[in-house]
Amino acid sequence: MIYLFDSNIVLHYIRQSAVMMQIERDFNPFGPDNESWLCVVSKGELRSIAIQNQWGALRRQQLEDLMNDFYPADIFSEEMIDAYAEIDAFSQGRLPNKSLSMSARNMGKNDLWIAATAHVLGAKLLITDADFNHLNGVFLDLMKVV
Repeated sequence: MIYLFDSNIVLHYIRQSAVMMQIERDFNPFGPDNESWLCVVSKGELRSIAIQNQWGALRRQQLEDLMNDFYPADIFSEEMIDAYAEIDAFSQGRLPNKSLSMSARNMGKNDLWIAATAHVLGAKLLITDADFNHLNGVFLDLMKVV
């Protein structure tokens, strides 16, 4: 199975929270039959969180070590850029031939890149929030952990 971690899931791993324990138990994303990916956009978000919250050297190193456990997903391919454009248009209810069955969803730009990455990789997107719900079954397969 291929998994893409949303940024907040990585924070749960840093904290070694109950959410992390549930993910490990239910999905075993770092197991031998699985691949765990992290979008470069998430790496930027996580480093920003570390700076803004004045994490110490040890915690920052833990973050870097954890991020190095993932396959890195870049966003610079034409396929990725096209997926971003389609997902953004769909979220705004303006993608021809794919109608949004609700009012427009204003996704953050980083979330759009993360969604595009999951779509292109064919990965299950591990999340804890509802930001991607309207994409489930259309562009993504969500694995929501609560």
